[in-house]
Amino acid sequence: MQPIHIIGAGLAGSEAAWQIAEAGVPVVLHEMRPKVETFAHRTGDCAEMVCSNSFRSDDDQMNAVGQLHWEMRAANGLIMRMADQHRLPAGGALAVDRDAFSNAVSEVLRAHPLIEIRGEEITDLPSEGNWIVATGPLTSAALGQSIQSLTGADSLAFFDAIAPIVHADSIDMSICWLQSRYDKGETEEERTAYINCPMTREDYEAFIDALLAADKAEFREGETAGYFDGCLPIEVMAERGRETLRHGPMKPVGLTNAHKPSEKAYAVVQLRRDNALGTLYNIVGFQTKMKYGAQTEVFKRIPGLQNASFARLGGIHRNTFLNSPTLIDDRLRLRLRPNLRFAGQVTGVEGYVESAAMGLLAGRMAAAEALGHDLPPPPLTTSMGALVNHITGGAEAKTFQPMNVNFGLYPPLEDIKGGRRGRKNRYPAYTDRAKADFNSWLAAQG
Repeated sequence: MQPIHIIGAGLAGSEAAWQIAEAGVPVVLHEMRPKVETFAHRTGDCAEMVCSNSFRSDDDQMNAVGQLHWEMRAANGLIMRMADQHRLPAGGALAVDRDAFSNAVSEVLRAHPLIEIRGEEITDLPSEGNWIVATGPLTSAALGQSIQSLTGADSLAFFDAIAPIVHADSIDMSICWLQSRYDKGETEEERTAYINCPMTREDYEAFIDALLAADKAEFREGETAGYFDGCLPIEVMAERGRETLRHGPMKPVGLTNAHKPSEKAYAVVQLRRDNALGTLYNIVGFQTKMKYGAQTEVFKRIPGLQNASFARLGGIHRNTFLNSPTLIDDRLRLRLRPNLRFAGQVTGVEGYVESAAMGLLAGRMAAAEALGHDLPPPPLTTSMGALVNHITGGAEAKTFQPMNVNFGLYPPLEDIKGGRRGRKNRYPAYTDRAKADFNSWLAAQG
């Protein structure tokens, strides 16, 4: 049997390789790192997490991404299994020790008898064979040009910003305190998963002034600043209004200052644990394109971080993706060349979990085809099915932008009250229906 080839060993490529091999089909996984470096990656390991260490909400009753976690676990997903094994306290979210997670994924893939990993760059789209392109938002220039030449479509791009990471022992805990928002979590460790830095109104106003005045990174010639709203740099948010951050990543709700319980903070900066040892914390929602010197100066204005030592400062990189509604069918195949499937962020899904989920589907679909079967996508009523529908026709091609999974992509339910007040009943109804339909989809595969 001829192997299926995958370009890119990120979360989508790694998951695709696992699904194919588990179906009994050989696979060759091509990864250009570390021979060819990217702006954001540090290693040549599989499934390296760059921007954050969080898979977001793990609530499979009230949250669409939590339901996506459930579906990936039900489908024998490698990414979710390794995430569960290396999870960190994060309230109601699923966060992982990113290095341990990546190492574990790499070890499992290297040990599989049907998986071969080759350290090489693929610069042209192959015209023959069964291939999955899972190159992510940092697709190499050469391959990106090959994709553009084949599709004849202009590449779309936005800029994805990376949040800074702080050494825990440099945070002043006489000012900060440990607490998850609304004390969410089943264990004490979960309920104290975040470090909180309180701000008075004066602190906040001074911080906003410094943020707006800071030196920003310049864009390269030909680049445009088309940001994805779910990952805006904090200075861009601040430019939209002085109160924007206070109602976004710096909102003070659901938190009580352990040092001054009677005082309500005007704004709060949260840091989430980034490794199992608890020695590193990332500043939640603080993606930035400020220059390094400006970052240090501005972030040290945050109460509790005045003596902060940074393990990594923020950055910004280009993120490219296809106009998938015009180019890809619901089996994730390129319409112009059906021997090529696409998976991950290059398809226009946004987020680690969404990317890995598209890898899971591309892998299963490619393996089924190799075995002489056709595998349709999951029902539209599931998180995976809703995402596939969005990127392959549900979205408007003229305004297509990256999308996280959300209940807005689900078909509406009859006889369930809409609006904010109806969420308590509507969201569990969505996820109950999704679980039943996803299980039926899995059962049909035998």
